[in-house]
Amino acid sequence: MEAIGSFIQTGLPRPAAAVPLFAPADRPVPAVPAAALSPAPLVPGGVRADAQPAAPALVTVIVCTHERPGYLATCLAALARQSGGNDGACVLVVDSASSAGAAAEIAALTAAHGAALLRVDTPGLSLARNAGLAAATTPWVAYIDDDARVASDWVQGVAAVVARLPSTAAALGGPIVPAWEAACPPWWPEELVPALTVLRWDRPGRIGDGSLPPHVEPYGANMVFRASALRAVGGFPLQLGRVGAKLLSGEEAWVMRALRRAGHDVHYDPAVSVTHSIQAGRLTPGWLLTRQFWSGVSEAILAIRMGQRHAALRKGATMAVHVAAGAPLMLIRRASAVMIRERCALAFALGYLRGMAMTLWT
Repeated sequence: MEAIGSFIQTGLPRPAAAVPLFAPADRPVPAVPAAALSPAPLVPGGVRADAQPAAPALVTVIVCTHERPGYLATCLAALARQSGGNDGACVLVVDSASSAGAAAEIAALTAAHGAALLRVDTPGLSLARNAGLAAATTPWVAYIDDDARVASDWVQGVAAVVARLPSTAAALGGPIVPAWEAACPPWWPEELVPALTVLRWDRPGRIGDGSLPPHVEPYGANMVFRASALRAVGGFPLQLGRVGAKLLSGEEAWVMRALRRAGHDVHYDPAVSVTHSIQAGRLTPGWLLTRQFWSGVSEAILAIRMGQRHAALRKGATMAVHVAAGAPLMLIRRASAVMIRERCALAFALGYLRGMAMTLWT
């Protein structure tokens, strides 16, 4: 494994020589060439392009999907129903290693809505996002989840906000409103609702200047990037982000921190809003415990990859004490909501230790 602070694995074309994680302004990581899409692989992992997206003036909306044509259909329909039309935006669907049946449905849906399609044969959300970034030719790229629905004026909102952002701005996020497929259970801790990818805040601001609460920053269901800036920090790290059943996260936080350390600004604006489906199957103690475990794994990996090794080790020691003290909680049935807040803290601590081991001992 390369030393901490070296070029993190993203799946984007690697520079010929080793490049620091945060390259100085006069030596940026080379941007991905704006080559036309073709059946040839674009990035490692077997990416194939089935269509050439148009080259609109402003933004490519990238929707990554895996085995979920039903949700994708709703997502694409919402993108097609923009009140001001889709001028200035095009849609690119990235199929992340779906099975043959689902892939056929995804291809049909994509064609029916006039979108472009990329196929990535290797699963992984970060790899899929980077494939979309490599294919995009617009100055801005936007990512929304396949189970998200944009507001009817979302494209207009993105265009309006981007037009007034300063030249230092490289990322933008907005509200993610929950659409509950079942009622949120009363035992669910309020502070853990964001684990469902829910973001509520009604005022604009810039990350880090005190205008926003600490929990408000762009989430993966609704985020927009200046494409050149995202490429310059290497895209999304493959060590983080969902892969199959592993609920790894943190890749978005890594990108936001990388952009800010490179001198860019990250903004939030309520004019750019989406609705996010909250699946009933996630509203269980077992899912929440699993989510918190992988959140701990992700936070440890993120801290070490960002060069915060000593801070991670100190936190790891605290987490070890927490695990020792909370061990009796493991006797509670996984399906039970009894002491769920304490058990979630224990699951996070266990995950943090796992993440440290994965990163330091590999």
